Amino acid sequence: MNYSAVKTGRLLWAALRMLLVLTVVTGVVYPLAVTGVAQGLFHDKANGSMVKADGKEVGSALIGQTWNIRGGDGPDPRWFQPRPSNSGYDPLSTGSGQLGASDPTLVRSVTETKKAVAAFNGVPESDVPKDAVTGSASAIDPHISPDYADIQVKRVAEANGLAERQVLALVEDHTEGRTAGFLGQPHVNVLQLNLALRALAGR
Repeated sequence: MNYSAVKTGRLLWAALRMLLVLTVVTGVVYPLAVTGVAQGLFHDKANGSMVKADGKEVGSALIGQTWNIRGGDGPDPRWFQPRPSNSGYDPLSTGSGQLGASDPTLVRSVTETKKAVAAFNGVPESDVPKDAVTGSASAIDPHISPDYADIQVKRVAEANGLAERQVLALVEDHTEGRTAGFLGQPHVNVLQLNLALRALAGR
């Protein structure tokens, strides 16, 4: 038998065995191990951080959503509003608008949105924070800044027949600090805040 053919056959058989072993380890054992750890230690996050109200799933704490008037396109004054989203908070269409800071389209959009937010909340344009007029890099950010939540307090309180101090207390209770104490900025989850508001207003 030709030595070269024998050597080639051995190499191919060794390669095939390695392929089978790696397929089992990386394609079966590792995914099962990671899934097991995730389900055991981080069950809620591993399953999408779904939020329930009255026994029904109403959204994910990780994905923002609109809070418009039912059957309409306009924002509902009874609820805290999220930051703008160029995808309409569609989790299948994430990503920013990719417009530069000096792009006329972005400048016009920010200017118009700032006026609308100020008018909707009854505050001066100078009080409108940046996240109220700009979308996030993912377009599905579920959080807003405490500053944006604060300028909405008076409007939300009036629309729900509540005292401003009650609504302000909700915002303070739902304000989360920087991740690990130094990453990111303080933020408020809009879905969780609105669910707490719903309970307070008895809706």
